[in-house]
Amino acid sequence: MPSWPVNQWYVAAYSEEIGDGLLGRTICGEPLVFYRTGEGEVVALADRCVHRRYPLSLSHLKDDQIVCGYHGFTYDKTGACVAAPAQKRIPRTARVPAWTVREQDSLVWVWIGDQELADEALIPRAPWLDSPDYTVVRGMEPLKARYSLLVDNLMDLSHETYLHGGYIGTPEVAETPITTEVDEDANVVYVSRHMDDAECPPFYSKSTGIDGRITRWQDVEYHAPCLYLLHSRIAPAGVLPPEEGPDDKAFHVEVTYGITPSTEHETLDFWMVSRDFALDDEEVTEFLATNNHTVVMQDVVALDLLEKVVEGEKENYQELSINIDTGALAARRILTKLVAQGEERTAAAKAVTAP
Repeated sequence: MPSWPVNQWYVAAYSEEIGDGLLGRTICGEPLVFYRTGEGEVVALADRCVHRRYPLSLSHLKDDQIVCGYHGFTYDKTGACVAAPAQKRIPRTARVPAWTVREQDSLVWVWIGDQELADEALIPRAPWLDSPDYTVVRGMEPLKARYSLLVDNLMDLSHETYLHGGYIGTPEVAETPITTEVDEDANVVYVSRHMDDAECPPFYSKSTGIDGRITRWQDVEYHAPCLYLLHSRIAPAGVLPPEEGPDDKAFHVEVTYGITPSTEHETLDFWMVSRDFALDDEEVTEFLATNNHTVVMQDVVALDLLEKVVEGEKENYQELSINIDTGALAARRILTKLVAQGEERTAAAKAVTAP
């Protein structure tokens, strides 16, 4: 049984990554090839020719069909083989699996599990990623670490003080208690930390121009298993949202992560930073892109190291958890539940379709 839930949507790519060519990417242990048809539809097929296993992502596109770069087996967007070398009759079994994909909020989502169970309504939203009211910088870093370590990392932001000092971390992040709420039915964990009088880290002082101490809010939503949202509010100390009307005296940053398992020990870390200020300021855009990439790489180094530690430790190692881990522990509990539910739904679907 894999460690990730099946029968779930996962972020596979940014929309802009899928254009005229072929994109190979392993999602939840499934090697997939993505491409966009002439009409703009995104297609996902198994990345392996049915003939001699050659990666289709290393082949080429012709008329919305993939022509295998080894012997020329040709597949349409449903995965059916429509041409084979030296013969006109195509074997009935000459087909590669096709996967359900959807584009939403500038992200390409793929349904991992029983394709008959795919439900578009279950895809979580991040509308600011595709809104003219925000400017977005983004990237993707592969981790050589299991995805649960990235979930732990993002649910406990107290690590900002120590791992990201000088960028986004200040003493108040680790010193301020958190509040945690869990929506078990929706599989969402909420973690909040509101700092009323905090040091302004360089990441925000240089991008907003605020000089002095700030009111800093961090409100996290983790939509298990894949989407993480951090609603960040930054304002001069003492400036709180008005009881009515827009919160136009504050700066808002939406930090979004797509946490996608690739293999049991590798993760695709999609990171995005959206801001509602200085929308056309290229200097601010470059600053946030460069500095956030630095922060992400600090996490990459730490989590890759942790993976080696976890792999090498004895079974039943007992780690210590404290109050700041409440959100992460809730996330772990939900993921465990989703893994079990995914297996149950797949088994039930197979039982119904069995002759």
